[in-house]
Amino acid sequence: MASLADLVARVFGRQRAAEPAERLVLPSVPTSADLLAAVERVEALVADGAVPAPVASRVARVTRVVRETIPRLDRIGAGSLDAYSVMATATDYLPEAVGGYLRLPRDWANSRPVDNGRTSLMVLIDQLDLLARTMDLVFDAVNRSDAAALVAHGRFLAEKFGTHSTGGQLEIGQITPLPPEPTP
Repeated sequence: MASLADLVARVFGRQRAAEPAERLVLPSVPTSADLLAAVERVEALVADGAVPAPVASRVARVTRVVRETIPRLDRIGAGSLDAYSVMATATDYLPEAVGGYLRLPRDWANSRPVDNGRTSLMVLIDQLDLLARTMDLVFDAVNRSDAAALVAHGRFLAEKFGTHSTGGQLEIGQITPLPPEPTP
């Protein structure tokens, strides 16, 4: 049905200005606080014995590494695959895995095979182990860049000021006894 403005515009041979198209609004990138809040929500899901101990310990491992990685995300760049993996683990992958398991009746989830003889509990544990390994790799990558910077700085200092130390390496098996205390 045409509006009055459309009719007037047609009568006078003018085209009515096109209505602005709906703007696509993208969700904002989660902040560190958003990621930590997502981790806290998952931790609350598994609190107070809501899941078996093997699940709780695996969730704790994943959330610990995510928590340790979040403050370092600026070192790897917001657009990197590693940064995305941390964000998605905190806000989507981990909550969805735990939530999917928790939506099932406990006894059924822990006893009925659902995937090649594996129960929902076994499937969840496999997913949590995969997330833990992935977060460990991301954390290692983040820290490797800082470690590489430390090594490069050490080389710079050695070139600038002379030889470098051995780094305090211990000679295993080469214990030198302390000299005897002087007698008074």
